Amino acid sequence: MFQLPEWTFEFHGHRCPFMPIGFRMGTLAMVKLGVKKSLDHQMHVFSEMGVGHPQGCMQDGIMSATGATFGKGMIERLNYGKVAAIFWYPGKKDALRIVLKNEFQDKLAPHEFFKYRKQGIEPSEIPEEVRKDIIDIVLNATNEELFNVTVLENFKYTPVKGSFNKAKCEVCGEYVFERYLRVKDGKKVCIPCSERTDEEVIIHLPNIG
Repeated sequence: MFQLPEWTFEFHGHRCPFMPIGFRMGTLAMVKLGVKKSLDHQMHVFSEMGVGHPQGCMQDGIMSATGATFGKGMIERLNYGKVAAIFWYPGKKDALRIVLKNEFQDKLAPHEFFKYRKQGIEPSEIPEEVRKDIIDIVLNATNEELFNVTVLENFKYTPVKGSFNKAKCEVCGEYVFERYLRVKDGKKVCIPCSERTDEEVIIHLPNIG
């Protein structure tokens, strides 16, 4: 059985099958790329997950395994709605795409765990024996049963260059990193202020289609 660190469940917040799937996905990527967990800004991950999918829990597992976290800007979401991710490491000519096999997804689908989830019951409220059983199915599976792995030859990616440069928005007065400044009525402003009228407040959210 694959040994999953207990702290990963504490980090994730509940016990479910897809965080362990993500952890195993990230672990396999590191083995095949011949690298260790990133302490700084090494491994880049392009998650093919989107929003509104319970399987998105895999992303916490990927981050836990690889050290490629949202906070460090090392994981991006492509919003394809697939249980898959691309792993790229600086200095490596090729990247890897790892996807959870259809056959394994079909194997999990009838499990009692998902009957609860489809009723809107949160994972932490599902009986422990049900959660343990489905997690054990994931941990007892081989990598070959779980994943299809594709080598993406000569993968090209240029990370965004980090910058400490910032300036104050000339409307709200809050600091903004320079690449996010916009010009409105001759003033350098933040994105929310660039879209705000005199009578409304707009919360800017990215287009996730």
